Amino acid sequence: MLLRCEKAFLPSTRCITCQTSSRNVHNYASPGKYSLPDSTVLAPAPPSKPKSPPLAVLPLGSIIRSLAILSISSSTILLGPSLAVMSTLAHSKSSILSPDANAVLRFFLKKTFYQQFCAGENAAEVKRTVDELKNIGYKGVILGYAREVSLDEKQQKDLASRGESEAAEAALQNEILPWAKGTLETVKLATPDDFVALKFTGAGSQALYALTHQQDPSPALKDAIDSICDLAVSRGVRLLFDAEQSALQPGVDAWTLEYMRRYNKQEPGKAVIYGTYQAYLKAVPSVLASHLAAARQEGFTLGVKLVRGAYLGSDPRHLIHDTKADTDRAYDSIAESLALRSYGPILQPAASETDQEFPSVNVVLAGHNQNSVRKIQAIRSAQAAKGEPQINLVYAQLQGMADDVSCELVQAGKVTEGEKTQVYRPQAYKYLVWGTTGECMKYLLRRAQENKDAVQRTKEGRNAMARELVRRLRKAVGMV
Repeated sequence: MLLRCEKAFLPSTRCITCQTSSRNVHNYASPGKYSLPDSTVLAPAPPSKPKSPPLAVLPLGSIIRSLAILSISSSTILLGPSLAVMSTLAHSKSSILSPDANAVLRFFLKKTFYQQFCAGENAAEVKRTVDELKNIGYKGVILGYAREVSLDEKQQKDLASRGESEAAEAALQNEILPWAKGTLETVKLATPDDFVALKFTGAGSQALYALTHQQDPSPALKDAIDSICDLAVSRGVRLLFDAEQSALQPGVDAWTLEYMRRYNKQEPGKAVIYGTYQAYLKAVPSVLASHLAAARQEGFTLGVKLVRGAYLGSDPRHLIHDTKADTDRAYDSIAESLALRSYGPILQPAASETDQEFPSVNVVLAGHNQNSVRKIQAIRSAQAAKGEPQINLVYAQLQGMADDVSCELVQAGKVTEGEKTQVYRPQAYKYLVWGTTGECMKYLLRRAQENKDAVQRTKEGRNAMARELVRRLRKAVGMV
């Protein structure tokens, strides 16, 4: 979807030097001493040129599998039937069509789509996958438990018109406890400085009802979330509260802020809880501004995971920017404001904050747009060269997607002997989920749908994998 796709629309002028304004609000309308030309800010290449192609760090098996799956995803002939099959498998109640019950189906999926996008079905498989990524050079992972619930329009209306959708005891035993157990296990699988993605809809009907009506979590659900947060703190793991469909997002935002107030004050300048902000939504700049105001006024660090958007197919169209260029402009401008801790043309201060300093923020910049990633790299490189303070910011891409972007970050993050100490080294993370093949089907379906909605980006990934495979073949026969 819009989250991870084609080239970005980039604003014409950007400020990367001003961090001393008393209001921290830039005047972008008229160029001055704080403005630099496009060529300085929007670097067409990463800060340091790698000595070998970025994809050279990937094992051959990963190259071949990625090429095969991306070829299917970019084919107008093959993708439609593939999506139809995956949708049937993700929503079917039949044991014959269940990957967890059908051994043949499970074998095929696990060796292809599952292996491409997921971490494993058990602790041993997850550890092996994570170790492989870190050996390649990734700083860490964002690990999620695959259990989730998605709502179609009819289900949203039904939920809004009902009271308690399940008896409290049944909901506890069948929904909340399994979700809590899986999420707690995910935190245990993560290591310090990793992230765990937490999706509230996986907790079932009580969570869905409370979020839809913007109510507090039920006592049982609250206890489950508290236990997850406490375990994360004890293990040095950070939690990303994932975005949901627009009908649920205001409730998610309220819960996220409450947990930030509790956990993001424990260590100054460090966030344990992160909220997710989808730049394709027109309201996000004002929502984020209000959260920044709360962080400053109440003295906690705001954790921000910035994405383009993941629910294009289900969120009401009028809530989303009219064009992709508008979404790209919002994403890039918000990312820059966060990196500089300075308000700008898109992310403007709340009414009560116009004369206040920008609050403490930690950022996960999630996305597959190479231009957007390189732009923030250029800003951060300029800050490092000047010895300026920087916010805690990491980059994240989905496992199995945008490996050309991820591997470029990995290469730029490696320390080279004799390199200057003031060289900026980005921290790259991969987002992946774990769970049984059947539990991961809804997640895999969303990944396939994203590839459909980002055909150009998928073709670019396919072509990059093809070039790398050809390069290795030429090298093997002595032609390179």
